[in-house]
Amino acid sequence: MAQVPQTFLDALAVRTWCGLALRALGRAREEIDAINVYPVADGDTGTNLYLTLESAATAVEAVFAGYGTGCAEPALADAVRAMAHGALIGARGNSGTILAQLLRGMAQVLADAGDAAHTDGPALRLALRRAADSARQAVAHPVEGTVLTVASAAADAAEGAGGDCGTVARAAYEGARAALAATPGQLAVLERAGVVDAGGRGLVAVLGALVEAVTGEAVREIPSRGVPWSPGTAAEAHARVEEVPGCGTEGGPCADAAGADGPAFEVIYLLEADDTAVTRLRARLDALGDSLVVVGGDGLWNVHVHVDDAGAAVEAGVEAGRPYRIRITHFGLGDVHTGRERPPRERAQRAVVAVVPGEGLAGLYTEAGATTVLARPGEPPASGELVQAVRRAHAREVVLLPNDAELRHTAAAAAEQARTEGIRVALIPTRSAVQGIAALAVHEPERRFDEDVVQMTSAAGATRYAEVAVAEHESWTTAGICQAGDVLGLIDGDVAVIGTDVTATARTVLDRMLQAGGELVTLVVGDEAPRTVATHLETHVRETYLAVDTVVYHGGRQGALLLVGVE
Repeated sequence: MAQVPQTFLDALAVRTWCGLALRALGRAREEIDAINVYPVADGDTGTNLYLTLESAATAVEAVFAGYGTGCAEPALADAVRAMAHGALIGARGNSGTILAQLLRGMAQVLADAGDAAHTDGPALRLALRRAADSARQAVAHPVEGTVLTVASAAADAAEGAGGDCGTVARAAYEGARAALAATPGQLAVLERAGVVDAGGRGLVAVLGALVEAVTGEAVREIPSRGVPWSPGTAAEAHARVEEVPGCGTEGGPCADAAGADGPAFEVIYLLEADDTAVTRLRARLDALGDSLVVVGGDGLWNVHVHVDDAGAAVEAGVEAGRPYRIRITHFGLGDVHTGRERPPRERAQRAVVAVVPGEGLAGLYTEAGATTVLARPGEPPASGELVQAVRRAHAREVVLLPNDAELRHTAAAAAEQARTEGIRVALIPTRSAVQGIAALAVHEPERRFDEDVVQMTSAAGATRYAEVAVAEHESWTTAGICQAGDVLGLIDGDVAVIGTDVTATARTVLDRMLQAGGELVTLVVGDEAPRTVATHLETHVRETYLAVDTVVYHGGRQGALLLVGVE
């Protein structure tokens, strides 16, 4: 009898696993989105899992790229650490954040192999157990019948399996499948909707990819309900979701649907902080909202929470350390005129999606009802991220504000993709966040869509924009040669002023803009700008230009020292 070859997990298998898992989640994304009814029926679990895994896979590919085209390959430890870090920094939503912690838990064990080329079955068993336990610890109030239950079942099944990595992975997959099938009996909202847990469904797909990566044999994929899935059944599942006492966090009210007495905002950010500060942060955020998940370690954390006061959640992060990549999403509100809640999955008629350069503006736009996408300095959002934001806005009509000239094509691609999904999207080519503020100020959801878009476009077009920034290196500009460290004043995208002092350069820029007239000056001050710059400019406008008003906002870490708008 031929001996069955032993299977193991090495760096190449990790790379293969990420690729297979990404494809599996891509195939199942719409299905998983459709059955997403818990903890919030916002229909994005599949998308969040996909984007989280995409970030993990990209990080692993970067490790392999560093080894070039030679025969050498990275060590297993390098690959799993990259996978975990990529998932951590790219985690989206409740489910994506938990997946990131599952991968981190596995990496903590598998990275112990050091420079070893591969690991064996016992190590994989231990890794799956660490993954399940660490994910459960990261959730403030674990609930059975969720992805946590599926992860624990996978670890239990793996512990009972002997043999190599292939045997262990297959046992974990089968244990997860069985646990997933049982989730409707553990969570009333799932049973009422007639679906299994969406996050658990995604984890089963990821574990199935692990089996294929180490054995070369594809697993049989499973449906998420007792009948063949189709897009038309999504509304049916959500229509069956009603408030069920006790189906939220432990001992709490039902939190299974957006608008059903649940928090209004989802807040996610990366946080640089020590363990002690994060312990205090957990307690504070737990008191502010629900669906709290804090994952990570070694000074870098991913924080996820649902709250009514998004500003307080971000402020708590500021007190704990340095939050960045802040994402704030508005779930949607009930009818303020009748006091009635919208049923889960009901789309609003119209929404605004905007790209913003800093945390402060993200809060401002969110308070105005917009769904925001944070553009980090040097890291512009991809079209897929904009498409996700359009989906999460849950509206039949969406106005998209890219707020950056260089994002126009990316935003156009996102708008085109959203239109294929039946969403009416209008792209207003705003080139700065201050133009977006002007457009948002005249936004009237009750107007006809075309009229609203015309008014918003007109307001944006009537707003000249400028920014004050520091040159990073010597270069030719339209105002002459600048040196590294010079202060640049850009008007409508072109360098108009080169100076040495931030306040003086900003005043010159403002004077040039107001030469053509204006009624309102908008100043968005970044964290690194001088503290007195806004006060100085306000005083200058008041004393020099009659009947011109000034409004000041704090933009946070927005890249530019100062953004200026003149309407």
